[in-house]
Formats: sequence, structure tokens, C-alpha cells
Amino acid sequence: MNDSKISVRYSRAIFQSALEKKTLDKIYQDMVFISEICKMPEIKDFLHSPIIFPSKKEAIFHIILGDNVEKLTLSLIDLIVKNGRESFIPAITRNFIHATKKYKGITDSVLTTAVKVDDNIRNQITLLISDVFKTKVDLKENIDNEIIGGFILQIDDNYIDASIKNKLRKIKKELMGSVISPR
Repeated sequence: MNDSKISVRYSRAIFQSALEKKTLDKIYQDMVFISEICKMPEIKDFLHSPIIFPSKKEAIFHIILGDNVEKLTLSLIDLIVKNGRESFIPAITRNFIHATKKYKGITDSVLTTAVKVDDNIRNQITLLISDVFKTKVDLKENIDNEIIGGFILQIDDNYIDASIKNKLRKIKKELMGSVISPR
């Protein structure tokens, strides 16, 4: 079974259970929390370590997560570890978060600019995306001074690159592609 099928099946199972038990919001918070924990280098090494016994991994997860997560989330983690699938936890959390946002009609968007955007412009962009795509918007901001100016906006699979860096790249490509003829 390939990696994506494994993570999708586990995330779908916890998603369905959370819906049935009406704990979707709490499980969503748990998955965001676990996702953040899994970004730590020590936890990455821990998840992929073949020398730590599953029972020890399970005990460590109970210490790390303890009373901070729902029983349903903890039992999912126990099942994942028991089946030797702990390396899939980051992908499982990512799939769950995506499925929850889709279920709630929330669209992930990323705005990349060279400088921080003020709140008024951020709100206008959020409203524009919401109106055009008829969805709620979760807008994340990235600052990348290499784009020089302008912006890059990603909304799901849609990508708008109105950065100065991109425009300069296009001009360079046109100049390199044009044949300069002597007079």
C-alpha cells in the first residue's frame, strides 16, 4: 500500500469518528497541535527510529500529548504506533486538517509580499477572495524580500504571480529570446 493511501485512510477514519462524536473542532485542534510537534527535529527522528520499541513510543506519546488531546486522538496515535505507521503521523494530520477545512468550506490562501501588508489591505484581499471563490478564507502571509515588490497569491491550485522578480524574469527571457540584428 503506498504512503498516501495509508495516511488518507487513517485521517478519513478519525475524521468520520470525530463527525459522529461531534468533536470535529477539538480533534482539529489536536491535529494542528500534533502537526506542529512533528515539525521538531527531535520528534522527526523519534518517529522514524527503528530502535525504539512501539510500547516505548506509545508511552512517550502519552507523556507528550497526555491530557492535551481528546481520548479519540490518543487512541488513534496508539493504533498508528501499534501498526508501525508512526512515520505517517505528519501526513495523517495534514490530510485531516485539509479534509476538515474542505468540510467547513474554508479555502487556504497564501499571500507572499516583499514587506508586511497592513491589516486593511489584508482584509480587502480576504474579502475579494471570499467573494470571487464563494468560500471562507484562511489567508497566510509570507514575507520574501527576493520578490522585490508586488505579490504572489496562491488560492488552492490558482496561482497569481504579480511580483517584480517575475516581471524582470519575463523581460530577461524576452530579451534573450529576441534576435538582435545588426543595422
